[in-house]
Amino acid sequence: MQRVMVRSKIHRARVTDTYLDYDGSLTLDRTLMRAAGLLPFEQVHVLNINNGSRAETYIIEGEADSGQVVINGALARLAQKDDLIIIISYALVEEKDLADFTPQIIHVDENNRIIE
Repeated sequence: MQRVMVRSKIHRARVTDTYLDYDGSLTLDRTLMRAAGLLPFEQVHVLNINNGSRAETYIIEGEADSGQVVINGALARLAQKDDLIIIISYALVEEKDLADFTPQIIHVDENNRIIE
């Protein structure tokens, strides 16, 4: 049997901008993507701490070390600049592998720089 587990999480990232008139997605600083093991076009869930909304979208790679966390497209209706969000990716993990499974948890400061 497999279980759905949190594979990576970027905790309390600050939204740097929103663009409603965009095809959709979440533009994310490449440095944060790499730290969390995320790939372009990978599905993620976005949880907005400020308003409680939860949505799924996919990642678009932003400029490295830019601090970019940009909510695009329809999801921009659920966030504002400076909102705090949690970005989560999931993985299917075999039960026999759970003892060795460790998610990547990334904590960031108010400028979306990695602190932990």
